Amino acid sequence: MSTTLYQQIQEFYDTSSGLWEQVWGEHMHHGYYGADGKQQKERRQAQIDLIEEVLNWSGVRDAENILDVGCGIGGSSLYLAEKFNAKSTGITLSPVQAARATQRAAEANLSASSQFQVANAQEMPFADNSFDLVWSLESGEHMPDKTKFLQECYRVLKPGGTLIMVTWCHRPTDQSPLTPDEQRHLQDIYRVYCLPYVISLPEYEAIAHQLPLNNIRTTDWSTAVAPFWNVVIDSAFTPQAFLGLIFSGWTTIQGALSLGLMRRGYERGLIRFGLLRGKK
Repeated sequence: MSTTLYQQIQEFYDTSSGLWEQVWGEHMHHGYYGADGKQQKERRQAQIDLIEEVLNWSGVRDAENILDVGCGIGGSSLYLAEKFNAKSTGITLSPVQAARATQRAAEANLSASSQFQVANAQEMPFADNSFDLVWSLESGEHMPDKTKFLQECYRVLKPGGTLIMVTWCHRPTDQSPLTPDEQRHLQDIYRVYCLPYVISLPEYEAIAHQLPLNNIRTTDWSTAVAPFWNVVIDSAFTPQAFLGLIFSGWTTIQGALSLGLMRRGYERGLIRFGLLRGKK
């Protein structure tokens, strides 16, 4: 990961995470609105439902030692640690996020089982075969080398363990390549959200086969999560959020003003929400 990209991602989350938690809560990811995307529900509940639906889809019923790659402020890590009575470790590039996640673990009386640290997901500071569940919820899009990222996830996964990756993708390109307009749309998203690039779900599946993961399963939940962006847009311009944006700096303001990029990306079928599960 280049130093510039590392610093951009760190700055983005250092400056925006406090506002996100203040306005939207501890879960820094999409919500699940039913397979058809039409279920009406409170946004935080939709985010918890996403975690549960991913677990159900992946067939994971228990875990003892969990790695949360791109842990944010510990939303998924702490939820999974409590659900499975498991040990959890979260890594992030943001010192602000790691500190807040550690604080939240203490508030939830989970400090003994949950730890958080600043680490690069492409060079993880863990021994081979360390975790029986590697969980990556909306962090793969930040990785500049998707193959290296998945290789690291595979390396630290125990034999018999499960890798679950949920990530932003672009549409498959086997039938037609991305158009110049689609490429410009993606470049705008990359610039705002500090992404090097995204790939299609079939490309992720091909990497997974090369590792080689077993029992690979993939699915596209774009329809189920797309309503999330309408909810975020509606809540971004409340007085509370507006004041928070003013004090969060230009990077966060730019992200808020560009929320429509993601909504339009889903509407035109360009942005996809991909899931991949495999076992070692």
